[in-house]
Amino acid sequence: MEEKLDKQDRIDVGGQALIEGVMMRSPRRLAIAVRKPKGDIILKSFETIPPWKKHKFLSLPVIRGVVNLVDSLAVGLRALSYSATVVLEEEDEKLSPFDITIAMLLAVALFAGLFVALPTFLTSFLDRFIGSTFVYNLVEGLIRVLIFIIYLLVISSLKDIRRIFEYHGAEHKAIFAFEHGEELTPENALKFTTLHPRCGTNWLVIVMLISIFIFSLLGRPGVLTRIVSRILIIPLVAGLAYEAIKFLSRYQNKRIAYYFSLPGLWLQKITTREPDVSQLEVAIVALKESLRKGEDYVEVKS
Repeated sequence: MEEKLDKQDRIDVGGQALIEGVMMRSPRRLAIAVRKPKGDIILKSFETIPPWKKHKFLSLPVIRGVVNLVDSLAVGLRALSYSATVVLEEEDEKLSPFDITIAMLLAVALFAGLFVALPTFLTSFLDRFIGSTFVYNLVEGLIRVLIFIIYLLVISSLKDIRRIFEYHGAEHKAIFAFEHGEELTPENALKFTTLHPRCGTNWLVIVMLISIFIFSLLGRPGVLTRIVSRILIIPLVAGLAYEAIKFLSRYQNKRIAYYFSLPGLWLQKITTREPDVSQLEVAIVALKESLRKGEDYVEVKS
């Protein structure tokens, strides 16, 4: 029986698109719904407590943002791996803690290399033409955003990635339906936009904006020192971006929050696609389960 939620019970729910599926996470539970090749939806769910709720130190401002980033990467990789095994029907294959660690390190290395080191290296050719450190970092930030957009456009041209982006859109529509107090059905979710202000894409944009100001404080040392210092300061930038997102979500109905969210919403036109009803069904199955109280389990829904 579906749990009925009153408006005062509304809570923040986040999600992630997977391979032929969606992960939804509420403060009480994490749920993964994946459509199998034969059409059935396999649902896996378990109670979860974020690390920052277990230890007071980890809940401190900025620090909680770094912890959230690491936790989200680890949970997201496990969910992505699980969805792949379901789709490939290889249920016994799982990522070990070692595999997760290596995958996370590779993801961080890709981010640092492509979106930190490369823009810094390219901008260094303009050293002698730009006197202001702030203007220099602004140019570097614009180059970083340009590289990010090109990267998104390239991967969005891949068929498998487009499918994931459709599930990304389904995730957002389902969450919008929940936040507006609608009955959670594919038909109700269909009418909402795929662009959500609390999306991780917005977080990445804010990271890039904050980095312009933080990197300006580091001066303009040699190129190698500049690259290393920027990579080392990524956790601070990520933590500040997390606090900015929390602040903006608190005032998401205010005009200033809307303007700050605009760049991320524009980018979501690349990272989300309009889903079909079957994809919305998967997202809603995951969302409903993430809101449930009860024991962990795996279930196949036809």
